[in-house]
Amino acid sequence: MGELLKHSDTAMYQAKDLGRNNYQVFSPQMDRTLKERVAIESSLRAGLKLSQFDVHYQPIIDIHTRRVAGLEALLRWKHPAQGYLSPQRFIGVAEETGLIIPIGQFVLERVGRDISTWREQGAHLVPVSMNVSAVQLERTKLRELVQQAMDRFRIGPQLLALELTEGSLFETRSGEFREDALASLRDLGVKIAIDDFGTGYSSLSYLKRWRVDSLKIDRKFINDIVTDPSDHAIVSAIIAMARSLNIQVVAEGIETWQQLEILRNMGCALAQGFLFAKPCSAGDALRYLRVEPLDLLDSNWQTNALAETG
Repeated sequence: MGELLKHSDTAMYQAKDLGRNNYQVFSPQMDRTLKERVAIESSLRAGLKLSQFDVHYQPIIDIHTRRVAGLEALLRWKHPAQGYLSPQRFIGVAEETGLIIPIGQFVLERVGRDISTWREQGAHLVPVSMNVSAVQLERTKLRELVQQAMDRFRIGPQLLALELTEGSLFETRSGEFREDALASLRDLGVKIAIDDFGTGYSSLSYLKRWRVDSLKIDRKFINDIVTDPSDHAIVSAIIAMARSLNIQVVAEGIETWQQLEILRNMGCALAQGFLFAKPCSAGDALRYLRVEPLDLLDSNWQTNALAETG
């Protein structure tokens, strides 16, 4: 009887996770998923106490000048038994349990400290973007936290950008509250970006309502942009729409020169991906914060870019 009640409880929570108004039948896989979730939550709490988290940085490149136009701060968790874990493994649990709040505070503090260090080392500073969860918008005074970090590390708002997914922005639940929170952040002077654009609501009316500064095209559309006419058309339409609205576009997940050339011809200004650089530590990222263009490997593309920019 105890085992039966335990299994029914597991199925109930699965039904709630799927949006309620549905039913779920217990399965062994469901039990394994729940145990993994509990284990991740426990490890997350320990990881915060033991300083197992770090922030790495990946450059965002101006396609035409080859210069670094920004950096994205990416959370890394070095698990003592499993090594570096992908954020996809634990961010969902962190949001459900509220642990995303101290994790988000850690990222904000680390970014502020790293920008301050780079400045002391004479680096050419560029905006640094970081992911923000809807939980942080709803359950913290994010504007005050950002202002405190700016004051503590003496950095201006033009050096910070906050990225939110379409889902976290456009859910009807608490939508008005999120709009007010974002408006206060914009008044502070930080930039607002929509991450993974094209995979969620993609509502044109929301782009006007939320007054975003940039869109990041999801890598799912970039992967097959060379061979899939549909992805090619979608990306082209997003870039054209954004340019008409005076919104910057960043193409994520660039891995080949063909992808880059197509995006350049479409008029995409900014790109990010392994073609340029993998995420690295703050110390290694210092080499990107130079005035001269990034030394890319493809000489033909370099020649074309230099010819266009004079």
